[in-house]
Amino acid sequence: MGKVAVAAAVVCTAAVCAAAVVVMRRQMKSSGRWAKAEAILRELEEKCGTPTAKLRQVADAMTVEMHAGLASEGGSKLKMLISYVDNLPTGDEKGLFYALDLGGTNFRVMRVQLGGKDGILKQEFEEVSIPPHLMVGSSHELFDFIAAALAKFVATEGEGFHLPPGRQRELGFTFSFPVRQLSLASGTLIKWTKGFLIEDAVGEDVVGELTKAMERVGLDMRVTALVNDTVGTLAGGRYNNPDVIAAVILGTGTNAAYVERAHAIPKWQGLLPKSGEMVINMEWGNFRSSHLPLTEYDQTLDAESLNPGEQIFEKLISGMYLGEIVRRVLCRMAEEASFFGDTIPPKLKVPFILRTPDMSAMHHDTSPDLKVVGSKLKDILEVPNSSLKMRKIIVEICNIVAARGARLSAAGIVGILKKLGRDTVKEGEKQRSVIALDGGLFEHYTKFRNCMESTLKELLGDVAENIVVEHSNDGSGIGAALLAASHSQYLEIDSS
Repeated sequence: MGKVAVAAAVVCTAAVCAAAVVVMRRQMKSSGRWAKAEAILRELEEKCGTPTAKLRQVADAMTVEMHAGLASEGGSKLKMLISYVDNLPTGDEKGLFYALDLGGTNFRVMRVQLGGKDGILKQEFEEVSIPPHLMVGSSHELFDFIAAALAKFVATEGEGFHLPPGRQRELGFTFSFPVRQLSLASGTLIKWTKGFLIEDAVGEDVVGELTKAMERVGLDMRVTALVNDTVGTLAGGRYNNPDVIAAVILGTGTNAAYVERAHAIPKWQGLLPKSGEMVINMEWGNFRSSHLPLTEYDQTLDAESLNPGEQIFEKLISGMYLGEIVRRVLCRMAEEASFFGDTIPPKLKVPFILRTPDMSAMHHDTSPDLKVVGSKLKDILEVPNSSLKMRKIIVEICNIVAARGARLSAAGIVGILKKLGRDTVKEGEKQRSVIALDGGLFEHYTKFRNCMESTLKELLGDVAENIVVEHSNDGSGIGAALLAASHSQYLEIDSS
């Protein structure tokens, strides 16, 4: 072999070796990246862990906080608000009743004709969106707009709806903002949320504001009940099933309400109601306990939120936050494990860009190549290429975050059952307890719902067969109309 050929061969071998080293380095870097990503994933799984023993501690803590909140105002992180609803619908209600549901950028007006044991004979509703300028204007303007829409709706009352002569129409008002309830039909606004900011309404009685606005448009209607959406869901559930004892909303936000024995409410100062019962609005989103499995992602999310230190339970389990927790985990993987390659996708830095419906779609992806996950990464985070390995890790993150939320929700429900003494089987007693559930998270996130229901069985053991979770679709709207009926000013006349 000539010198030139030898030199060429040496150069060639050196080039191959160099290429091999580059490939090897890449593989090592790649395997190092995956190892780091896997380590972050395992750490997340461990920190979000909800073994049965921990969930029992959470349930016990919920029961303890419920007792404290009922004992005195400010005695607990749980507000345990007295709703003044002491008569839930029985299914015997008759007549025409209206409901107004104000809880966001839209409001809904509804009417129902109740036929006693024949149930709801007819119902109609209309949705109205609130112009943005009215959300930050004056109280006068907002309530005039609502009253005008209500009057217009009443004017279309047609066939099948019947108001006895000489009677005033009655309305149940669902108002899903923080209110200090003064009686069944009055309450002062504590603060606005959800993008509303109308300063002159804070501290005012919202029923008084609505009533004055209805008078201004010439509408003769009486607000019989002011309720929040969870209490409305409880009423709607009880109307359909006398065994309903509590309602839970799992949607963008979360809350629970339940039926308490009136003598078990030390902070109640008034006369005990005839029924011996009182509906309590727990405001359970604000529950917190040292037993809750918090991660660094939850702590930074809370610190950067509009209400640091508040609504900790809600920030772990509700639809507003689940997708955001997943985004924060992916952010750390991108920064520390170059999960998306050498650059971090700019969109990944945008808070709340990954919504819970998108997380749910990825979590439910059953295609062999996880096509849905790939398209969500492309459409939302602008990650054009993603490997199957990457997609699988993302599905696992969704699973860990959703399972923690679902299992904690179940523990919260068990806490309520414990408070009511319905978490054990009593000798010779078949006590059926139904929980009415509503909200988009419960309704549309199937894996969340299934996990919550199986966790209830895990925690309750033999008692589980007596506990039923029932979907109460749009319970809150219809519930307000039903509460107007069960607290009607004409009840005495009708019963005599």
